[in-house]
Amino acid sequence: MFCSTFGARRIGLGAALIVGGLVWLVSGAGHAQMAAPTAAPAPDSVAAVVDGIQIRQSEVTAMIESLPDQYRQMPFPVLYPALLDRLIDGKLLGVAGRARKLQDQPDVKRKLSAFEDRLVQEAYLTSEIKAQVTDEALKKRYEASIKDHAAKEEVRARHILLDSEDKAKAVIADLKKGGDFAALAKARSTDPAGAQGGDLGFFSAEQMVPEFSEAAFKLKPGEITQAPVKSSFGWHVIKVEEHRTAAPPSFEDSREELSQEMSRELITTIIAALRGKAKVERFNLDGTPMKAN
Repeated sequence: MFCSTFGARRIGLGAALIVGGLVWLVSGAGHAQMAAPTAAPAPDSVAAVVDGIQIRQSEVTAMIESLPDQYRQMPFPVLYPALLDRLIDGKLLGVAGRARKLQDQPDVKRKLSAFEDRLVQEAYLTSEIKAQVTDEALKKRYEASIKDHAAKEEVRARHILLDSEDKAKAVIADLKKGGDFAALAKARSTDPAGAQGGDLGFFSAEQMVPEFSEAAFKLKPGEITQAPVKSSFGWHVIKVEEHRTAAPPSFEDSREELSQEMSRELITTIIAALRGKAKVERFNLDGTPMKAN
């Protein structure tokens, strides 16, 4: 990641160089260079040497992260020649700039310091997260979460929503005569689900208004309400298709979400602890001390 004006400019220049090279590559020029090996070399292998300065394979791989999405989808062997050329160009520009002692300019030093500070911040948080967000910790959190989210009963139902009790009773009468529920829902329901034959899919009791859930969960598969069900939306005729017990997601399915959740909490805890140990003074725009909250 990059921060500050230095970071933004570096990204902009790097992206321009990279994309420029990739456009040339994809257009067909230099086609012979595209015959790269099908597998990427080991990350620590030397990719090029520029006036005695080595460029490692890991540097080429890292450049992929700065590419626009459409290029990141391309096979690595296709990207490799253009990325390597951009790294070589970058090394040459860096050597030329250092020859002029540009790294000693105050503005450059300030931006380099800010960039280095950002990298150190990220490295610190990454090391703490890696040490604490372990498989063991994630599994412990998962076990606690599924205790709070026991398996729930769900039903799959269809409904026909009408704006009066009489209209709802007329639908029930037609159903008793052998009418097709889905067809009647498409023809008469005022709910958007009517276009799908009134199908609401699976839902748990708390996902619907109480009157609707109470009626639906009492029905067996294939049964239809014998009287209209009134709610704040209107009058419902309900047919239950299926009952099921929804099991909680597996650990593997939950891992990523649990990891992100735990990482966010850990970062908040780390920062709070650091703030608690530090003496922090704040100042207003005019230089006067800011009052403590």
